[in-house]
Amino acid sequence: MNILLVGSGGREHALAWRLAQSPTTDTLFAAPGNPGIAQHARIAELDVDDHRAVIDFVRRHQIGLVVIGPEAPLVKGLADNIRAIGVPVFGPGREAARLEGSKGFTKDLCARVGIPTARYFRTTTRDGALACLDDFGEACVIKADGLAAGKGVVVAATRAEAEAAIRDLYAQGPVEAVIEERLEGPEASLFVLSDGTSIASFGSAQDHKRVGEGDTGPNTGGMGAYSPAHELTPELEQRALGEIVRPTIDALAAAGTPYVGVLYAGLMLTADGPKLIEYNVRFGDPECQVLMARYDGDLAALLLAVAAGRLADEPAPEFRDEAALTVVMAARGYPGTPETGGAIHGIDAAEATGAVVFQAGTAARDGAIVAAGGRVLAVTATGADVAAAQEAAYHAVDAIDFPTGFCRRDIGWRATR
Repeated sequence: MNILLVGSGGREHALAWRLAQSPTTDTLFAAPGNPGIAQHARIAELDVDDHRAVIDFVRRHQIGLVVIGPEAPLVKGLADNIRAIGVPVFGPGREAARLEGSKGFTKDLCARVGIPTARYFRTTTRDGALACLDDFGEACVIKADGLAAGKGVVVAATRAEAEAAIRDLYAQGPVEAVIEERLEGPEASLFVLSDGTSIASFGSAQDHKRVGEGDTGPNTGGMGAYSPAHELTPELEQRALGEIVRPTIDALAAAGTPYVGVLYAGLMLTADGPKLIEYNVRFGDPECQVLMARYDGDLAALLLAVAAGRLADEPAPEFRDEAALTVVMAARGYPGTPETGGAIHGIDAAEATGAVVFQAGTAARDGAIVAAGGRVLAVTATGADVAAAQEAAYHAVDAIDFPTGFCRRDIGWRATR
């Protein structure tokens, strides 16, 4: 089977790495790809926003499965347009992708079908946002409604912080905001495959969103992750599947917009049980890297079963008992304006330690790898437990020469303290 993988980040490098190992895969293409992905796939010179060009490529190269990695093409309806020519796609259609494309849509769905989540208020004006703060006490969460790559959220600890966040948000122009109560408890990420009807758990992970050590500083797209998330016990996972994920899948199916792909549920494990923070409609980044390091199966066959509506016929996905941990190396200045162009050396030396270095924001220039984005590398290792995986990952990090980059040195600290 020929496969087209859409995307260019660390998540897609991890998917390409695993898909290339699948016996079901004949030729793997990637668009637009990156230098790391090019080690495993043939790069297709495609503008993925040009849906007609993508469809022509799919037909011309007899693609049997399209895997869409990032959220933006899903929200723009690429999956719908490819399905219209009869080709299986791993990824939800435009309407189902609103789970990530519109936080207000998701909150309203939760309210309608009784999914446990934070109390919220939707508004399109600054004055409306400021007026609702009295309903949430000192602490609240301010979210821009659309796609924000993990950076459109402010967790305000005081009323002054909340007011400042709202003023900053509306200084950018008209926008819809969602104001929520601040939930308390440990966070965890649960990944679930769905073919529109059947669901199957696909592991858990713990992300580190803040840019600074000790979880300080502004939110990012993710500075590291580990898997599994031990605080998401089997009992809590079953509750999350039954009380949060299953009602969501059923509601979308009933609306005639079935969810096909992977659903990433960001959970808060409160004293009252798991509550939904938000959904993403794709594998997380860098969570995908640790999931792929632990997954033990034919990924291409599994994703095809999901895309073709045959998930119920597949055995449950299996994962190695080992823990996996990934450390993101970012360009100086991130999550603000990153310093691009910095040379990167030592990737081969890092991988010689047994780690895998997934490339995200990189480019090839004059035969060298340089930084071309905010989050640049995801250095990933496995071990008997999180502590062992952490030690192995940082050993590999130390082999990389990236003078204009930085990383947190405490990924996994909650699990190892």
